[in-house]
Amino acid sequence: MNGEDWRALEGDPVGLLERVKSIAIVGASPKPARPAHQVQAFLQERGYEVFPVNPGQAGGEILGRPAYARLAELPRPVDMIDVFRNPAQVPKLVEEILALPWKPKLIWMQLGVVNEEAAATARNAGIAVVMNRCPKIELAGR
Repeated sequence: MNGEDWRALEGDPVGLLERVKSIAIVGASPKPARPAHQVQAFLQERGYEVFPVNPGQAGGEILGRPAYARLAELPRPVDMIDVFRNPAQVPKLVEEILALPWKPKLIWMQLGVVNEEAAATARNAGIAVVMNRCPKIELAGR
């Protein structure tokens, strides 16, 4: 997938997910009742390499995976960043993403997370964006 522009595939969320191998979950949670926890468990069961990102959990583990405080601390680049954050926080997160020495191919904003300004900024930097959708729902039954 090197060099492929994933922005053309934004209308095909499942097609995007089929290309993804590694995912950072921003707003990951150790609490089983939280959607972020459930989505992480589902993605790991599906074979994705998941990197939980949550400053309050850094140094510990979530679902057996080391947790990181920030994206800049990840041990390697990821294909997708899955966002469980308040929509108002997404522009700052996109700034953080654009400051990384590597860029993800895809930013995925979970159900209820929509920020058109941040999405435009990411797209202008060559990053595909999916908003207000859940990968667990998209992949269910496949």
